[in-house]
Amino acid sequence: MVEANDRAGVIAPPPVIAAATLALALLLEWLWPSGVSDWLGLGLRLAIAAVLALAGGALAVAGERRFAEAGTDPLPWRPASALVTDGLYRHLRNPMYVGLGLLMLAVAVGFASVWLLALLVPASLLLHHGVVLREERYLEAKFGDDYRRFKAQVPRYGWPPRRGGSSTRP
Repeated sequence: MVEANDRAGVIAPPPVIAAATLALALLLEWLWPSGVSDWLGLGLRLAIAAVLALAGGALAVAGERRFAEAGTDPLPWRPASALVTDGLYRHLRNPMYVGLGLLMLAVAVGFASVWLLALLVPASLLLHHGVVLREERYLEAKFGDDYRRFKAQVPRYGWPPRRGGSSTRP
C-alpha cells in the first residue's frame, strides 16, 4: 500500500510544462510574429533540429527504459520504488528532463521560434524549481545516504562533470 505522502510534490507533470510552453509560444508567434523564418536557412535549421530531437528523444527513451528495467515509475508525481543509478544515470541524474529540453529546443530551432527560445528560460527554471528540486528532496528523504552518494557523484544535468566525486552540492 502506498502512503499518501510518498510523492515528490511536483508542481506539474513535466510534459504539461512543456506543452504549456509550446502553446504559449505558438500564441505569441501568432499575435506578434518574430519574423525570422529564414534564420540560419531552412536546411541548416532543420538539420540542427533533427540532431537535437534525436539526441533528446534518445536520452528520454533511454532514461525511461532504465526506470522500467528497475521496476520503478518514471512519473515524478508517483511514488518511487527504486533508485536508478546505473547505465545512463551514471553520467547524469535527469536524462529524461534533459531530453525534454533538447526536444523543445529542436522545435524552437526547427520552426525558428524566437518566442519559444525565450520561453525555454522560464520553462527550464519552472522545471528545475518546481519539479527537479522537489524530486531531489523526496528521493533524499526516501533513499537517504544512497541518494546523497548518487547526488555527490553524478551531475544533475550532465555538466559540469564532477571531479573526484567529493562534492555534496545538489
